[in-house]
Amino acid sequence: MNTTILLLGTNMGNRRQNLSLACELIKKKAGNILKQSSIYETEPWEFSASQWFYNMAVTIETTLLPNELIIQLKEIEVTMGRKQLPKTNYESRIIDIDILVFENIVLKTSDLEIPHPRLHLRKFTLLPMSEILSEWVHPTKGKNISELLKDCPDNCKTINIGTLYNKQYCSL
Repeated sequence: MNTTILLLGTNMGNRRQNLSLACELIKKKAGNILKQSSIYETEPWEFSASQWFYNMAVTIETTLLPNELIIQLKEIEVTMGRKQLPKTNYESRIIDIDILVFENIVLKTSDLEIPHPRLHLRKFTLLPMSEILSEWVHPTKGKNISELLKDCPDNCKTINIGTLYNKQYCSL
C-alpha cells in the first residue's frame, strides 16, 4: 500500500457537495481515505473569479502507482464535469484534484511532478496539509510545513471554515 496526500479544490456550484462527491469517487476509484483536513475557503490564486474556492487535503492509502493514480484522479474530474484547459491557464472549476505527496518519492515526468511543484507557494495547500501531515519535510527544499508556511509568498486570503463532514460527508 502507498500513502499519498491529495488536494481537492472547487469554486463552482455547491462546493461542499463537490468535495463530498470527490471524496466518494476517490474511495471508489483510488483508495481508502485515512485522514482529511478542514475546508479552507480561499481567494482564487493568480486569477479572478466571482466565487472563492473550497480546498481540503486528504490522506489516502492506495495500491496504485503515481502514474495510475493521476489517471484515476483525472477521470474523477471529468466524471464530475471538469473541462481541461492547457496547463498554463487557471480557471474556475467544479473540481480539481492534485497529488501533493506520494510516499517519500521525488518524481518529474511530462505528466506529473511529485511533490507538487507549487505546493510551497500556496497557503491553500500548506494549511490543510499542516493538519494531516504536520511533520512532513519537503524532500528537495529541506523544510517542514511550518517553515514552508513562514516562507510562503502567497498573500491570498485563506479561511478555515470547518470540516467537510458532519459524519455524513467523506466519512473515514
